[in-house]
Amino acid sequence: MKNIILIFSFLCSLSLSAQTISGIVTDAKNNPIVQANVYLEGTYDGGTTNAKGAFSFKTEETGTQNLLVSFVGFETYTMLGDISYMKDLKIQLREDVNSLDTVVLSAGTFSAGDNSKVNALKPLDVVTTASALGDFVGALQTLPGTTTVAEDGRLFVRGGEAEETQIFIDGIKVFTPYSPTTNNTPTRGRYSPFLFDGITFSTGGYSAEYGQALSSVLLLNTTGEPDQEKTDIGIMTLGASLGNTQKWKNNSLSVNASYINLAPYNAVFKSRNDWKKPSEVASGEAVFRQKINNGMLKLYTAFEATNFELTQEDINASKGVHFKLKNNNLYFNGSYKGMLSDSWTLETGMSYTLANDKINIDAADIKDTENSFHGKVKLKHRFNNRFKLNFGAEYLATNFNENYQDTFTPKVAYGFNNNISAAFTEADIFFSRKLALKAGLRLEHSALFDEVTLSPRVSMAYKTSDKSQVSLAYGDFYQNPNSSILKFEQDLQAQQTSHYILNYQYNGKKQLFRAEAYYKDYDQLVKYDSDFASFDSNLRL
Repeated sequence: MKNIILIFSFLCSLSLSAQTISGIVTDAKNNPIVQANVYLEGTYDGGTTNAKGAFSFKTEETGTQNLLVSFVGFETYTMLGDISYMKDLKIQLREDVNSLDTVVLSAGTFSAGDNSKVNALKPLDVVTTASALGDFVGALQTLPGTTTVAEDGRLFVRGGEAEETQIFIDGIKVFTPYSPTTNNTPTRGRYSPFLFDGITFSTGGYSAEYGQALSSVLLLNTTGEPDQEKTDIGIMTLGASLGNTQKWKNNSLSVNASYINLAPYNAVFKSRNDWKKPSEVASGEAVFRQKINNGMLKLYTAFEATNFELTQEDINASKGVHFKLKNNNLYFNGSYKGMLSDSWTLETGMSYTLANDKINIDAADIKDTENSFHGKVKLKHRFNNRFKLNFGAEYLATNFNENYQDTFTPKVAYGFNNNISAAFTEADIFFSRKLALKAGLRLEHSALFDEVTLSPRVSMAYKTSDKSQVSLAYGDFYQNPNSSILKFEQDLQAQQTSHYILNYQYNGKKQLFRAEAYYKDYDQLVKYDSDFASFDSNLRL
């Protein structure tokens, strides 16, 4: 009998020590959330909310504990406190802005890639677009906001010159993105589409991270870790290409080489030009990837050699104009992206370009040499799902030299050093799934002009329905004149433009509709009184 009394007393003491945790879980509009999980961290004590959003469960835990409330589509709620105060709680969950139906900042931007919410262009689209001829730029010319100018072949965006569009590989600038050519003959981009899996094309209002571009930026991301080893063989009437990918445990290598000779084309399709040596291009690319702890190192390199010779028909020369060109171009790019911690991300990289041109125009002999460097570091801090801050710095340096001589002119040297340092910061703020804001500042200093510029940029998007949204964007953008101007005159200023964009987008099942109003305001453009910038042109702003 005594033992029975002791056991009964022990059970009563357990019952008396158990405490009840209770409350109601709602969303931001005070609507009850049904079947939300409520539990004490590190224990088996918990429950779920009923049709009214209410929950109640008992626990034998005491003292300070961590109460967690979670539900799909909402941020996990955490409450740290004493068990005795966890009664009749009123818990309001916030929407998870990382969910798939969250608003996307899209004004002036087309994106494509595995993680993109708007698939506008993929690498396969580049080679299957008839007018693209396997070239990124040719395919992008089919998108709204771009313009085809005669047979130039370069990317003209919203009325701007081709040099107003800058191309970046893994966030690092490409200084000479096009193959050289002659008048009335289209040029091509230098890079194979199959070595890239992410494409972002901004026709305006782009991030403060990118500078020295008045009109637009094209961002190319090299492929990440490949799924398998493979070999690609391409055969054309004008040439051939060969690619191979090798994969190991923590690294991989992709190489691609091609050769193009336009002799068969010129033989079948006669032109007004007398080709002495048809255009011949040999090129190669390679991407090496190495996993390092929580990040990945990528090394990308590209080489291209071009040469041709012809006599072009010219209304001012009865025998035409003799033109000969030989170009060698080397581009190297190294980048690293990795997690420093759960909330810090590091992105850094550098690129080097060496371009040599040997040009003969009748009796004129021209030799150009360009050495360019770009170094960049960027840090991203994720405070929470709703607030992320990016900041970084970069340095761009270009050394350009040109030697000119002809029958009547002794050897003359032109050139310049264009060094630019910049710092930028930008914040991504998600007020809710429906409303987001990106705001940033870019500060640049040009050593050539001894000039400092400040560029504010902001964009906002509001989700009008499950499949549609409206975006606004504004930004100031600066760019130094190109080498054809700077080699003759350096007493200038950075050219400037402002972008104003209003965008509507509907993204349904296999359907994408975009409507965009755009205004661009130019200032401080360089003007000259001749057809082309030359040593005797009168240059002015």
